[in-house]
Parts: sequence; C-alpha cells; structure tokens
Amino acid sequence: MSVVRVHLEPGEIHVVERLAKAIDVSKEDVVYAALDRLMTDSQSPSVQTFIRECSAGRKDNLPLWADSERSVHAYEGGHDDQPEERMKFE
Repeated sequence: MSVVRVHLEPGEIHVVERLAKAIDVSKEDVVYAALDRLMTDSQSPSVQTFIRECSAGRKDNLPLWADSERSVHAYEGGHDDQPEERMKFE
C-alpha cells in the first residue's frame, strides 16, 4: 500500500477532527472520503481548475472551511469571532 501524507495547519486539522468525532469515524476516513469524492469528479474542467486554484492559494491562506486562527482580524486587533464561526457538526 502506498502512503500519501497530507500536511494540515492547526486550523484545518481541528475542523477535520471535529467532523470525524461528530460522525464517529477516524480523521483518515474523512480525508479518504474527501479524496474519493474529488477523484470521482476529477474529469470536470471546473474541478481541475479548483485543484489548481487550491494549490496556489494554499501557500498564503487557509481554506474557507478552516478555523479562523490565521485570519486578518486575529492579528490586527479586531474582535476574534472564531468560536461562533467554527463549523459545527452536531
């Protein structure tokens, strides 16, 4: 079996772990299901564009589904509304 490692920021892995716990599966199950869904639709030009854009954007930004710990308001002194914005899986 081959191994693919996915390196996630804390704001990303926390969301994956919360989802896994909420649906009673492992975080690896969540990642595998995401990959399975993506690969199923990978022939679509819009999905291929999404993959390219995601790759480029990942260098400087967290995805929209991640916790907001690196967002602008967290380091510019604004109100940190992260707890209300976190994805909840209940």
